[in-house]
Amino acid sequence: MRVLLVEDDVTCARGVCMALKVGGAVVDHAGMGAEALELARRYDYDVVLLDLMLPDISGFDVLRSLRNARNSTPVLVVSGVSRPDAKVKALGMGADDFLAKPFDKAEMLARVQAIVRRSKGFSQNVLSVGALQVNMHSREVTVGGQPVHLTGKEYAILELMMLRKGMVIAKEAFLNHLYGGMDEPEVKIVDVFVCKLRKKLAVAGAGGVVATVWGRGYMIPGSMAPAMERAAGVPPEMVVA
Repeated sequence: MRVLLVEDDVTCARGVCMALKVGGAVVDHAGMGAEALELARRYDYDVVLLDLMLPDISGFDVLRSLRNARNSTPVLVVSGVSRPDAKVKALGMGADDFLAKPFDKAEMLARVQAIVRRSKGFSQNVLSVGALQVNMHSREVTVGGQPVHLTGKEYAILELMMLRKGMVIAKEAFLNHLYGGMDEPEVKIVDVFVCKLRKKLAVAGAGGVVATVWGRGYMIPGSMAPAMERAAGVPPEMVVA
């Protein structure tokens, strides 16, 4: 998952970034509200962690601007302002959850994962397509109960497609998700990662899960078998390999 952290306290931001990255997230950090709004406009995030006390504009203003712009990215407010009225105001303005400082980093990560799951329509940590299961908490992948050992990049690609099941994801979006706009390699590297991922899934018995949509990108169509997908009218330019 990709996270936007909006926090002006450098020490706090460093600790949160580290905890999120250990949990497998790609994190962009903004120390100012205006910077956060620009990043949210340019990139597609799974969740925003938002402090209320920012140097330029308040977190409330950031939240209001996001929702006025019809940006529906989930927002977890993380703030030292723990008064009940602040929580009520943030939630009323469209925040999805509120976590008061100081907080336990494990709880923060669990809340982030829960918010992302709910926003994608999942109620559990485990995402499934047929015999393939991805545990977002432990980052374990299994097929029929047997573990599939993936690299960090392969897991990130699979998790993104599972969270956005049924949606075509462009190769550029994969690059942005994997590298966060920093030192991105050529887009062809995505094909290499997906090829290796497919081979590992096929060996484990989950061949045909990842589909190529020519000229557009990759996707996981859903839980149907390939023959059923064709019968259901999956676009002819899609190839499941």
